[in-house]
Amino acid sequence: MATFHQIISQNLECPICLTLFNQPKSLTCSHTFCKKCLHRISQTQSDKDTINCPICRKGTPLPSGDVDKLQTNIPLSSLVDEVKTKNPTCTVCATDEKSPAVSYCQDCGKYLCKSCEVGHSIWKLFSTHEVVPVSEVFSGKVLFKRRRKCKKHPSEDEECFCTACREYTCCKCGMLRHSQAGHQIEEAAIHEEKVIKNISELKKGVKSKKATAENHIEFIETQRNEITSMFRKLNDDIDKTYEEYMQLLSDRRDALKIQVKHWSQKFEKKLQVMEEESRQRISHMNAMEELVTNGMKVPLERDALFTHDTLCEDLKSLLGRDDPDDRSPRGLAERVQKISFRRYEKINELCLGELDGYTWDVKADVELPSGSCMDCMTCAPDGIKMAVCSWKGGIHLYRPDGELHETVLKDVRIRQTKFLSDGRSVVRDNNEKMTVYTPEWEKLNVTFEDMSCADGEYGSLTVDRDDNIYVAYRKPKKIRVFTTQGGKAVRSMMCDGYTPWQIFSFHNTGKLILKDSAVVCLDGKGKKENVLKKEGISPFPAVCRDDSVIVAWVKHEEGLVSIDRYTGDLEHVHNLITDFRIQKGIWCWYYIQEFVSGEIAFCTTDRLYIFGEI
Repeated sequence: MATFHQIISQNLECPICLTLFNQPKSLTCSHTFCKKCLHRISQTQSDKDTINCPICRKGTPLPSGDVDKLQTNIPLSSLVDEVKTKNPTCTVCATDEKSPAVSYCQDCGKYLCKSCEVGHSIWKLFSTHEVVPVSEVFSGKVLFKRRRKCKKHPSEDEECFCTACREYTCCKCGMLRHSQAGHQIEEAAIHEEKVIKNISELKKGVKSKKATAENHIEFIETQRNEITSMFRKLNDDIDKTYEEYMQLLSDRRDALKIQVKHWSQKFEKKLQVMEEESRQRISHMNAMEELVTNGMKVPLERDALFTHDTLCEDLKSLLGRDDPDDRSPRGLAERVQKISFRRYEKINELCLGELDGYTWDVKADVELPSGSCMDCMTCAPDGIKMAVCSWKGGIHLYRPDGELHETVLKDVRIRQTKFLSDGRSVVRDNNEKMTVYTPEWEKLNVTFEDMSCADGEYGSLTVDRDDNIYVAYRKPKKIRVFTTQGGKAVRSMMCDGYTPWQIFSFHNTGKLILKDSAVVCLDGKGKKENVLKKEGISPFPAVCRDDSVIVAWVKHEEGLVSIDRYTGDLEHVHNLITDFRIQKGIWCWYYIQEFVSGEIAFCTTDRLYIFGEI
């Protein structure tokens, strides 16, 4: 008769976990497994709607991908519950009345009661046997070691294994039932060694694959950190650009409001003059009336009479004057009503717009002190002074009304000058040597490895928002970039075939504007983006603080200049000055710049013109 252990081993064990069935679920192929084991298998399969039997490989539909919805093997579950509640008895005791088993010998395959366990432990022959508590066997904590008996020959152990039938068998069955062709018999121990070896190899493969997967997860985490960092940088760049745009818009708003305030004060002053004239007239008439009224104290004689007659004549003359003309203040009001704010059509333009309805004209026409020697012009850091540089020596600083504020560096023959954000200046002299000066015009000990005039030929320079210094060279048609620390150039760029006679940096985008026979917009790598050109007319551009572009179109032979404003993409906004006659210089060399207050300075080689609204 089969032992209690054999019943458990051969009938009530899950083929996957090799323990007593726990919530057994049946597949359509009639094979049964623990619910937990089937759930693990379903997780390893790509098709979540079907589960394949680990024994026969047949598929079973999995409703909603849920193992819980498979049919429960109720008879088997009941049998397992019954086995779990039945306490095993000792299989060693010779008496008919068996004592409850407390342990199980894995090597003997026997249940042991308390007394048999003691005897078993003192036998030297069994000293190496593995004895485990019964509770651990039935809880699944410890697995049975297989000690199968042949079903046809219960007294024989299944010591053989048929590789064709994939089953254990005893030696007798091996010779009788598995001797035909195609069957191959080997020792069960050898087969088990092969199985263990195969499992070990698979575990090594799992370990290797897990290590690869873990390394991949680490790599993913590294990439995630890099991506997070890049997105963080994108957000930072967006925030930085937003702040810069807001500053540009704020600066442009302030500039426009300065213009409005200027006009308001100008018109208010005119109205005050008109009002004061009328008030003085009233005061004069009141005084005359009071004096004449004294004549009612008659009789008047001698000097009093002559005085009265004179006062009466003066009063008659005053009364004979024309009454104040309402047309003058009405004309001012009508003129103001024509002024309007015109918003730029492109919503992405940072210039906001322009104030229309006013007239531009020259406000100052100044002869430069050094004669025909202007080489460049740039706006001072405060925005309210314009620096005109002389190649004969000196930088002349002018106010918006054309008044000369001061002259500095009189002994330095200057080709180019630009101001840094902290008020320092970068000066390039006649020998193509660059020098940095403090805001107080003291020379700093900074040197640059610049090109010689022979190699580079005279060119322009500009400074970007980060105080990088861009130096242009006409001969090689290239631009080199330096830092304020001096030394070698940190990078260089070609000018896409154009000659950089004058260059200007945008304050926000990192792009450049250069003057050749056309106005050319270059990106940060020197590639052409937009070109502005008029046949037969020389352009002289400049970038304003709001990143708009003003261009002086000069007809040198005729001595005429027109000034237009453009967007940063060189699209026309409006005309400011048309064919204004200038005293043309010896050379066709001009510069244009904008004051922060809105006036525009235009410089020939020997004269400075300042244009503004009137």
